[in-house]
Amino acid sequence: MNENQRRDVVLVVDDSPDTLTLINDTLESAGMDVLLALDGKQALMVAKRIQPDVVLMDGVMPTLDGFEACRLMKAEPLLCNIPVIFMTGLNDTQDIVRGLEAGGVDYLVKPVKPDELLARIKVHLRNARVSNTAQAALDHAGQHLMTVNVLGQITWATPQAHALLAKAQVNTPANMDWQQSQLAAQLRHWLSQTPDAQAQLPLHGLAVPISLRMLGREPNGQCLIRLVDEVPANLRVKNAAVLKQELGLTERESEVLYWIANGKTNREVAEILGMSPRTVNKHLEQVFPKLGVENRTAAAGIALRCLDKDYVK
Repeated sequence: MNENQRRDVVLVVDDSPDTLTLINDTLESAGMDVLLALDGKQALMVAKRIQPDVVLMDGVMPTLDGFEACRLMKAEPLLCNIPVIFMTGLNDTQDIVRGLEAGGVDYLVKPVKPDELLARIKVHLRNARVSNTAQAALDHAGQHLMTVNVLGQITWATPQAHALLAKAQVNTPANMDWQQSQLAAQLRHWLSQTPDAQAQLPLHGLAVPISLRMLGREPNGQCLIRLVDEVPANLRVKNAAVLKQELGLTERESEVLYWIANGKTNREVAEILGMSPRTVNKHLEQVFPKLGVENRTAAAGIALRCLDKDYVK
């Protein structure tokens, strides 16, 4: 089934069989696939196996309530972007705030009205698709970007940012080791100072020098940050020379490949080297056959292995 034919998947979490039956019938009649869970613990297990497009979460349940389940879900990198809509009989402002603070995007008061439920689901599915499309575009744009929360935890990062952190020997999974790491402590302290846009933080204790540049802060505390590779200029020249010698490239080709391996886009490489993006692309067209690869990702991988201190020709 292609993406255009794919049905939306909704995870419904409620300890009431009657509520589950009503919502299941409503969603299936609207052409959606439905997953069911009776409590928060079961919901997390299901969501990790089959990532739904949206979650309908009861607030008050035995074993693990919906509020805590939502918080745990938002701490999981693969689940954190799934919209969670709370539905509960609790209608006090305090309860609504509690649901939103846990990471929910909306709040329905029981008894749930089928038409309203479907309308809200469609709105949040549409918003999630726009967000996911933007994230996918960033993932493929060659940018060193990541988002972090107020605890200093990385909630999302482009593949290029992950690669740079790996080069700096940073462990990035969202777990307690990361939360209590020296780097997370530096991030928490920096974020607590409410840095302005473009504020920069040089990181300490890493295998390679990296700085963080603040690009923006959302009302929920999430911050968009660019990672800046602070490798000294003389080392960059040396690394480009290594690529030239080891891979049989021209001087200009080796310079282009060095910056591609560091996550730069063609436009960024062009600005750094004082040439047009079209010229950068022409150099890459010469580099690929020399390395026996077909794309920039594979070429960057060869360059990084060549520059690694443990590389053996």
